[in-house]
Amino acid sequence: MNHETLPADYPELLRDLQERIRMTQIRAAVGVNRELVLLYWRIGREILVKQAERGWGAAVIDRLAADLRRTFPDQKGFSARNLKYMRAFAAAWPEEAIVQQAVAQLPWGHNLVLLTKLDSPDDRIWYTRQSCAHGWSRSILTHQIETGLIRRQGAALTNFERTLPGPQSELAQQITKDPYTFDFLTLGPAAHERDLERGLLGHVREFLLELGVGFAFVGSQYHLDVGSQDFYLDLLFYHYRLRCFVVIDLKVDEFRPEYAGKMNFYLSVVDDLLRTEGDQPSIGILLCKGSQRLVVEYALRDLGKPIGVSAYDIVAALPDQLQGSLPTVEQLEQQLRDLP
Repeated sequence: MNHETLPADYPELLRDLQERIRMTQIRAAVGVNRELVLLYWRIGREILVKQAERGWGAAVIDRLAADLRRTFPDQKGFSARNLKYMRAFAAAWPEEAIVQQAVAQLPWGHNLVLLTKLDSPDDRIWYTRQSCAHGWSRSILTHQIETGLIRRQGAALTNFERTLPGPQSELAQQITKDPYTFDFLTLGPAAHERDLERGLLGHVREFLLELGVGFAFVGSQYHLDVGSQDFYLDLLFYHYRLRCFVVIDLKVDEFRPEYAGKMNFYLSVVDDLLRTEGDQPSIGILLCKGSQRLVVEYALRDLGKPIGVSAYDIVAALPDQLQGSLPTVEQLEQQLRDLP
């Protein structure tokens, strides 16, 4: 595109944006990310305004990208593609106050994930706040969006409202999910609880990520000596925000009412043997292959200990008869090398 076909006010916009970029570079030491994201939002807004008022086309963005790269050769981010992202970014967040308060706290890469993977403004602001609060990396943010965390967070069936004081019950509810997504596991249909437990412990980083912020691992098959009998907790955690022990019992089948009764027993023992002054009542979470809501509600109705019931999703293993019928990674790589 040559200079004769440019809009008359294009040089003025270019000078204005060049000056803003220079000022941003000066202030970079104070807050690199925040200044950069706000700059990108303001560039995107200017493009939106000019396109709406003057009918600018895509060719102007291409020329603007070339001129900005020429003026600032050492600064990345002024490609035509990124300028179009800035325009979409400004359209997604029309109020600068929201951008300054929350969105600008996230790196530009995080904002692109929010922009490209979510359509709802409410969902975007929810994930923005969660990411700021928990310090998610871009890959973790992507994972949380793709697994639908906003729909799963706090969704477990529980009796927390009845068995815990108000503030504690609300926070306890929020640490639950339904379902939990263990997409890092592959288990066959004949798997047992110990297989599930070993798989989770073998991927403890991913497991803790799925549990959420605040969980500290205490032990697996944690021994409880009650009278002359031995009992073992599948998984025991301590939640530092709730200031309580969290007992997790794993089941590879559907929820049964007797599971809740046994968890109630476990929590009574943990409260007596492990809980110290300053600890809040222990919480139990039953992770089952599935559950029927009405059965869970009846099972929890008259129990005195705080218990939640959630399902979990895993990757199904291939049936044995198919294991040998699919090509291995090495075979696939060899086939690709043999292609003309």
